[in-house]
Amino acid sequence: MQRIGLTGGIAAGKSVAAQRLAERGAVLIDYDVLSREAVAPGSAGLAEVVEAFGPEVLTADGVLDRPRLGAVVFADPSARERLNSIVHPVVRRLAAEREAAAAAADPGAVVVHDIPLLVETGRADAFHVVVVVDAPALLRVERLVRTRGLDRAEAERRIAAQASDADRLAAADVVLDGSGDPEGLRAEVDALWDRLAAERHDEQEVDTP
Repeated sequence: MQRIGLTGGIAAGKSVAAQRLAERGAVLIDYDVLSREAVAPGSAGLAEVVEAFGPEVLTADGVLDRPRLGAVVFADPSARERLNSIVHPVVRRLAAEREAAAAAADPGAVVVHDIPLLVETGRADAFHVVVVVDAPALLRVERLVRTRGLDRAEAERRIAAQASDADRLAAADVVLDGSGDPEGLRAEVDALWDRLAAERHDEQEVDTP
């Protein structure tokens, strides 16, 4: 099994890269999806979040109001740390379960862990390859304003709450350029996939008696 850590700043293009890796045959473990599962209605995680932040972070239907909670934690580092301390352990457990299932189904699987906060959580050393999708911060602000409806100040706060571009690049084994169009990024992913496949083939040849 080959384990890949995929990350990138918000709005850098990581989702495009993740989707293309899945299309090429990778098993994708999406930590955003797992983080939602960790605080699903009725879960212990959601109960802890409500205890920490109050019932106002719930909608009338008892579902986590993610925009409201996001406005709180992106404006307050201590609140963000509190939320992460609740959600991250659950997400890591769920990810380990998904990876174990993938390995049981196919010992030669390529498993991509799509982790927005890979660098922030100190997990860069946990993977065979760390792939970073990079795009300038100013471009990412413009994308957040244009595609997600955030005002500029909120977009800048969300970017500032993540690791710096320099820290992400320092952790990278491979850097993909997310500043252009999606087709260009997908082509970069294809080239990376083909290179990793060749490396796996070469390793198998060496291991074969």
